[in-house]
Amino acid sequence: MHVSYKKYIVLLILLTVILIDKSSHSVYAQDDSWQSTTTVNAPTGRNGYTTLWTGTEMIVWGGESGAGGCSLNTGGRYNPTTDTWTAMTTIGAPTMRRYHKTVWTGSEMIVWGGESCNGQSAHATGGRYNPATDTWMAMTTLNAPTGRVSNSAIWTGSEMIVWGGTPSGAQVVITNTGGRYNPTTDIWTPLSVSGAPPERQAHLAVWMGSEMID
Repeated sequence: MHVSYKKYIVLLILLTVILIDKSSHSVYAQDDSWQSTTTVNAPTGRNGYTTLWTGTEMIVWGGESGAGGCSLNTGGRYNPTTDTWTAMTTIGAPTMRRYHKTVWTGSEMIVWGGESCNGQSAHATGGRYNPATDTWMAMTTLNAPTGRVSNSAIWTGSEMIVWGGTPSGAQVVITNTGGRYNPTTDIWTPLSVSGAPPERQAHLAVWMGSEMID
C-alpha cells in the first residue's frame, strides 16, 4: 500500500508537469498572436499624433487628418479589457496640433508643443487631461520654453522635462534649450544651457531615476 502511494505521488507530479507544459505553450501561442480591435467610437484616422498607456487604457490624441491634412485636437481612450473606445472631450483642450509630445504623470496626460497644420508656427502651449473625469486643464505659459517640434520630453516622477527641437518642421533653426514643468504647482523652470549638448532635433531621451540622458 505504501508503494502504491508513492506511485500515485509520482503520477500526480508527472501529470502536473504535463499540464503546466501544455499551459505554457498555450500562453505562448496567445502572446504570439494578433487580435483585431473594435473601430466603434474610435478616433478618426490620423498621423503625427501621440499615444500613451495609463495602466488601464491607451490614449490617442492630436495629429493631422492624413497627409497634407489639417491638425486635430480630438482623441480617444481605448480599453483592451472591454475592447471599447471612449471619445475625449474637446472642452478646454489645447489648440489643434501635430508632432507634439505627451507624458503620463500617473493620473494625467500632459500635452505640450507641436505645430499647426501649415507647419509654419510651433506651439509653446499645452494642456493636462484627466481620464478619470474626462476634463482638460490649461498649463501656464510663464517661463515655458519657446514653441517647438522634434524635441524630447520625459517624466521624472514629479516634472516633465522638455529639451531641444526646432521652432517648426519648416525651419532649420535648432535649439538646445528646454524647461521643467511641475503640474502640482503649474510652474515652468528653464533648464541651464551650461554644458548642454549641441543643438539637435528628432532625438530621444530617457529618465534614469536621477538624470535625463539625451
